[in-house]
Amino acid sequence: MAVSTNTMAFLQFGQRPVIQNSPLLGVFPAANPTEIACRHGVLFPYFKSIRFTTAYGGRTPKIAIRPRCVRAAVVESLESPPKTGTWTWSFKNKSIKINFEEQKGSNSGPCKDILLLPTISDVSTTEEWQAVTEDLLSREGGTNWRAVIVDWPGFGLSDSPSIDYNADVMERFLVDFLNAADGPLRSSDNETVIIGGGHAAATAVRAARKGLVKALAIVAVAPTWAGPLPIVFGRGSDMESRYGFLRTALRAPALGWMMYNVLVSNEKSIESQYKSHVYADAKNVSSSLVESRYSLTKREGARYAPAAFLTGTLDPVQSREEFLALFAELESKIPVLVMSTKNAPKRSKAEMDALRGAKGVSKFVEVPGALLPQEEYPGSVSDELFEFLKEL
Repeated sequence: MAVSTNTMAFLQFGQRPVIQNSPLLGVFPAANPTEIACRHGVLFPYFKSIRFTTAYGGRTPKIAIRPRCVRAAVVESLESPPKTGTWTWSFKNKSIKINFEEQKGSNSGPCKDILLLPTISDVSTTEEWQAVTEDLLSREGGTNWRAVIVDWPGFGLSDSPSIDYNADVMERFLVDFLNAADGPLRSSDNETVIIGGGHAAATAVRAARKGLVKALAIVAVAPTWAGPLPIVFGRGSDMESRYGFLRTALRAPALGWMMYNVLVSNEKSIESQYKSHVYADAKNVSSSLVESRYSLTKREGARYAPAAFLTGTLDPVQSREEFLALFAELESKIPVLVMSTKNAPKRSKAEMDALRGAKGVSKFVEVPGALLPQEEYPGSVSDELFEFLKEL
């Protein structure tokens, strides 16, 4: 089915199409897939059924098409557009500018705070949570929420100084960001819901286990604990030596940039990674998405943190046993939702699925996607988040 230019533009801006007595209904059967435009201009499969709604205040029910893989279905207007800002993190005599985005629902009363942490990767960015955030805050029942998405130090639009990035540094940052008297969450009178993808989820659980952060709940989306090289080649002493050599080489002034340009900072490499294992459907990887991620790799100091991630220095634990123990420590203390994905790479999926029925996991679900379901299938992730959050 062809989608008009106007319809595509309408959907790309995250609005909710409402159709009444339209000939389109004849080609939008509730159970059949079709295609609609998504945030990067790609046509994504549409599987969410058409449903009735009176969300727009009309007395006559209208049929609303709710995208499953695109931006928010707007039920209530947001209080304001997303606010971007920076927070200064003081670490080892360095002042590191941290990028964050903040958005509130339309309710002017007390807010429930949600912190969303991007999946730690070569090209980690707040962008991956934007569609989910807009959807959650737009739903009936989500208008009294406030969401903050933050770029990790060394990633996204945050500063990338030449420091020794490791799991302890990332945990320290998360603790400081949540507890800072001058931070974006400073006005919160309640505990925060922490939502993280990949290593970010395990890092949040690690901090909560130690009692360093107070969380109302934790959501682990496609959680991982092993970096790209360790999960494939293991952690034998000979491999650790090679990882150390590669990490040092990537941080070197001239050689490091050359290697980084070959391994990470080129559009073909980024496109290949997203099509092979980051996204579940290669058709969902658009040129604009690749360009967006590529631009991040050209920022000053962009290679330092990815060098640590690739070689396993950012891994929050060293084994599956330790991974499971992190969650077990939260049993009866903090509600934990785990979202596995249907098409994650084999090794990563094995670690996700090890959490099915594990101690400390309150709820386990499976959603479409691979390693970035929150960006590729935001509607599915948002649906599960909304059901979990409204029960808190």
